[in-house]
Formats: sequence, C-alpha cells, structure tokens
Amino acid sequence: MLILDKLSKTYPNGMHALSDVSLDVATGEIVALIGGSGCGKTTLLRLVSGLEAPTSGTVSVDGEKISAPHPAVGIVFQEPRLLPWLTVAQNIGFGLDHLPKSERDARVDEALLRVGLSGYGPRWPRELSGGQAQRAAIVRALVARPKALLLDEPFSALDALTRASLQDHLLGLWDAHRPTLVLVTHDVEEAVALADRVIVLQPKPGRIFAEIRVDLPRPRDRLSHDFAEAEREVLAALDGSLTPQQPAKTGKAQAAGWW
Repeated sequence: MLILDKLSKTYPNGMHALSDVSLDVATGEIVALIGGSGCGKTTLLRLVSGLEAPTSGTVSVDGEKISAPHPAVGIVFQEPRLLPWLTVAQNIGFGLDHLPKSERDARVDEALLRVGLSGYGPRWPRELSGGQAQRAAIVRALVARPKALLLDEPFSALDALTRASLQDHLLGLWDAHRPTLVLVTHDVEEAVALADRVIVLQPKPGRIFAEIRVDLPRPRDRLSHDFAEAEREVLAALDGSLTPQQPAKTGKAQAAGWW
C-alpha cells in the first residue's frame, strides 16, 4: 500500500539526513518509527507526506507516486495547529467542502462523539485543553478518510495519563476505517502500545537498523509480561542502533551490552 523505495535525503548544507531507506507498509497496518537524535524520523515523515522532496528514491501510495501533499496522505503534527478563527467543528470539517453539508456535519458530529468532544463543536480552539485540542487535530486528519495517516510525535507535549488516553482514542478512530498509520515517536511504551511493527532507525545518516514485529492482541495490557518483553526488545535495539556496527536486522533484535 505505502511503499518507500531507496529514499535518501541530503540537504543543501551537505547534511546527509537519510540513506537508502526502503519500507513496505500494508493497508491498515500501524508502523512506529523510533530512533536516537539525528536518525531522520521527522525528515522521513516529511518525505512521505510530500512536504519535502527526496534527493533520490520514491514514495508511492497504492501505486501512485507522492511528490507533493496529497489527499490520500494525512498528517498530524506535534502541535494541534487548529485555525484560531474557526470553531472546533469548522476546523474538523475544514477539508470536507466537497461533501454535501448534511454529510459533512454528520461526519464532524460522529468524530467529536468518538473522541469525547460531543458538544464542543461551537467552541473556539482557545477554549480547549491541550489534550482536547490534539484530539480535535487527530479527528480533523481522519475525518477526510485518508489512505495513510502520518503522526509526528502527536502526544509528546502531554502528560502521561492524557497521552495514554489519547493513544486509546487514536486506536478507536483507526479501527473504524483502518487507514495505514505511520507514527514517529521517542516513547518506547507508545510504540509498543500502538504499532504492529516498530522500525528502529540508526543515525548519521538515518537508515533502518532493526524491524521488530509486535504480535500482541489489542487492547494491549501495558502491565503484562509480554508487553514488558516487547519494550525490552525495542530498548535493546535502540541501544544497539547507537553503537558503531552493521545496520539492518529483521525480526528479533539482539540485546545490547547493558542488558
């Protein structure tokens, strides 16, 4: 569905951000990208979204090459970025002008209900808490029903309880139409809680170091032994990605020395 083929990115100042990244993401799959500073997580997301052009390589969705922002690919940033001059409902329905008003209003009302914001439609963004604003930003991206949704550390600025709650809301929204999700995160627990696969990137330049499949049923018990083992595996791969050695490992990552 989403295919990254030998993506590389070198900026005009000579910084080599990404090197030869290839990844196939299936329809409805949730993939988390995680890695140390300078591994190109956000650069990779911007290339997939069409906000930046790769130096070499291609991105395609269902066989269609992505070279600029495209309605098939939605994106949610670290900050909600709601338009302050529009109400919450108008923000969520902003990209739905092509639909009849009745269908647009129905989609917005359903989305608000799903994230616990029913009745908040007439309010202004300034009247929302940080968690409420990010919920509105997520449903704004999903209400257009993109084939793929990219999330750039969307919960990083929130407290732990709000973050866990919004992760559950995200999975509930995803379950309705099963778009492909690609999530950038620095939080190992978040990666294990949400993803079917965790891709660990190695820095300077950014490239794939390990691919870890998370075969845990949903909803996932964060206190279970299996969840802790999955976190341990990702942490070990992260540790290994920051030591000089050969990249690219698929499946089980070997535990690094401090384990």
